[in-house]
Amino acid sequence: MNGFSSKHIAVTAGAGSAALLAAALTFQSLGYAPCELCILQRWPHLVAAIIGGLIWFFGWKRWLAALGLIAALCATGLAIYHAGVELQIWQGPQHCSGGVSGLATMSTQDLMAALQQAPVVRCDEVAWSLFGISMAGWNAILSAGLAALWLASVRGRRREAGLA
Repeated sequence: MNGFSSKHIAVTAGAGSAALLAAALTFQSLGYAPCELCILQRWPHLVAAIIGGLIWFFGWKRWLAALGLIAALCATGLAIYHAGVELQIWQGPQHCSGGVSGLATMSTQDLMAALQQAPVVRCDEVAWSLFGISMAGWNAILSAGLAALWLASVRGRRREAGLA
């Protein structure tokens, strides 16, 4: 990253999060309804995109870049969690990945109410994949790359000033 300023790296990372959000919305417009975990993964990218925009507009500040790094790490963690749920490595939220618990003890009326509240899109099923990697998996990979860019931005000013 020698030829790029910390500001340029941060703006690029923010734009990367904006691109991931645009891709998610494009998939949604094509009929791939997001599950609850998919939507949850979008929030840190929105924060990172806004931070990238703030850095572009106001200039680089280490604390802003650090917030961008935190947002990207949150996005990475949520995506890894979701991919693990899809791969059955661990259990996801009960209300979106495994159905309704306590069926044997529920009345018919309680069962109908629980089914009406249950989300249509399950968190533990892969809706789309490329090269055997789900959208959550790709989000984890790309989010980790964006986190690396944010980290380079946070650390870059010291190097530019010859302090590292």
